[in-house]
Amino acid sequence: MTRYLIKFDDGDMTFPEEETPEVSEDVHVIVRAAQESGAWIFGGGLHHQEIVSVVATDGTITDGPYPETKEHLGGFSIIEAPTKEEALEWAAKFAAACRCAQTVLEIMDDPEV
Repeated sequence: MTRYLIKFDDGDMTFPEEETPEVSEDVHVIVRAAQESGAWIFGGGLHHQEIVSVVATDGTITDGPYPETKEHLGGFSIIEAPTKEEALEWAAKFAAACRCAQTVLEIMDDPEV
């Protein structure tokens, strides 16, 4: 089966703060359904990042976001699905629960893992 990354960017969840408990429960319902179906691998939301650490190929560490982008990962799910259509169905469920659009990316298979 193929693994997929379902993600949304930080700031995409723009519902009123008082809806947070309901949104959280709606997301957990979808996660539990994905777990019960065997599709769930891993996922979670990320804290808003004012400053991120960037590690360069030479090992140097700098603080600060990539200057060429203002988008940062807000949350993600990794699922396993037999078809892209099924992965898109899970993404639609997450989009409804999170109240924001989701991006679906296929994860490359590594035959050595």
